[in-house]
Parts: sequence; structure tokens; C-alpha cells
Amino acid sequence: MYPSFFIDLLFPRRCPVCDGIVMPKGRLICRECMKKLSFVKDPVCKRCGKEVISSDMEYCFDCVRHKRTFEYGRALINYDEKAGRSMAKIKYRNKREYLDFYGEAICARYWKVIRRMKANVLVPVPVHPSRKRERGFNQAELLARRIGEGLGMPVYPQMLVRNKRTMPQKGLDPAGRLKNLEEAFSAGEILKGVEGVILVDDIYTTGSTIEACTRALKKAGIKRVYFLTICIGRGQ
Repeated sequence: MYPSFFIDLLFPRRCPVCDGIVMPKGRLICRECMKKLSFVKDPVCKRCGKEVISSDMEYCFDCVRHKRTFEYGRALINYDEKAGRSMAKIKYRNKREYLDFYGEAICARYWKVIRRMKANVLVPVPVHPSRKRERGFNQAELLARRIGEGLGMPVYPQMLVRNKRTMPQKGLDPAGRLKNLEEAFSAGEILKGVEGVILVDDIYTTGSTIEACTRALKKAGIKRVYFLTICIGRGQ
């Protein structure tokens, strides 16, 4: 009791949206800031989970145009200015505590979807070792561990390896992004008996990173690959 009290006093919980002290204690996000997040709403693409303009659309234009070898995935919020600032603070200002909220929210919203995926393990998208040394952590792995704790699923970061540090993806078209990621990922230790995995990452934009990871895992014998992310870009 007392250690927890002093920890809260010295390091009060910060909101992942406004970065202010969350009140009342015990919450992971301000009530008003919760309303400012653009949660993904139906209808969504059956493959990537992006919002689509009509329930008559099975797939977004991106998933129609580009081959997907993953089964399907879901994201929590649409990637906008507020989401972008929150993700940047996690990665570049060491705001790891924000992942407590995002992990809990993903579990609360998608636990039924995750159960239907029938996957054995959660696999975080790896960052290059040099980037992990600079940052001190991999945000995808921390997010995966929070989801794993919430749903009682094992997390196995050793299953994927980042072989090279790629150039920034920003500004590249989908084909350029996928080419940039060629041979960037390879399978590491594949657990015996694992047929389905859920990739975990912070942001899904064109799907190039998830696709590259999926191909590496399937090449190693994984049959089904799904994904979960915090943010997803708007459908095109």
C-alpha cells in the first residue's frame, strides 16, 4: 500500500493524449481525452480493418490493389494528429506508460476477435538492434506483453528478426515500402506446434511492414498470420 502510494505521488499517471496527470487516480486516460481519440468504427475492411465508406465494401482499395498474405487484422484508433503525437512520445520521449492504456483498450475491444483468430502466440514486429539500443526498448514488444498479460497469451519476440536497418518509410508509395523492407525480416526461433501467430505493432499505414513480416513467417512454416496495432491509416 505505502510503496504504491509514494510511487503515485512521485510519478503520477500521465494521459496518453494530453500528457497531463490523469484524475481520478486509477484511470489510464482522462475522461475528456478518451473522447478525442478517433476509435475505428464499422464498417471496416475485412482484411486490414481500415474504415470503409460503405458496408457493401468488403475490402478497402489498398487491399484490393495489393496482395495480402496475412489473414486479417484490427487496429484500435485511426491515425490522426493526436494519435501521431501520442505514438511519437512513446517512441522518442520514453512515454512507455501510455502503452498500458492502449494494451488494455485493445484487449477490451477485440478480445472476441482475438479468440476467433485461434493463434498460439503474440509476435511483436522487431526493430533493428541498433535502434533498440538508441531507444532502449521496442514499443511493439511492450505493447504485445501488455496484451498478452490481459488475455493470458504468450509473447514470443524471438520468432522474428530484423536483419537490416531500413531507410524511413515516410514518403514512399506502397510498392516502394515493400521493396524497402525486402529481406529486412527473417524468421528466428519457430516454436514447435505453432501454426498461427498475431503480429503486434504500433502503426499500420500501407501494410508493407506487416506483409513483409508475414512472408518471413510463412516461409518458415507458419500457416496463419494475423495482426493487431494501435493505429491505422485512413482507408484509400
